[in-house]
Amino acid sequence: MKILTGNDLRSGAVTWWNGTGWSLHVNDAVDVGDMAEEIMAREVAARRVNVPYAIEATRTIDGLRPAHIKDRIRALGPTVRPDLTLKPQDPQAIDWVI
Repeated sequence: MKILTGNDLRSGAVTWWNGTGWSLHVNDAVDVGDMAEEIMAREVAARRVNVPYAIEATRTIDGLRPAHIKDRIRALGPTVRPDLTLKPQDPQAIDWVI
């Protein structure tokens, strides 16, 4: 599955394409298939996202998991302070990255 990620132009936050807009949560991302380039061009032109790119991901029972560790870290948040991640209440959140 192919999903899109980038950074919000206003806040700099990591965002994920959800089919109609951008979400802070990777589990909201949708498979863009062969539409990635078209969506990215439209969103950059509309100035909603900075440097979007397509990545590979798999759907697991726990949700979407980006294939590359860099994007897993981007999806979760800082690894040095698990209390600041997007899943601070999840004691196994840091295991998800590795």
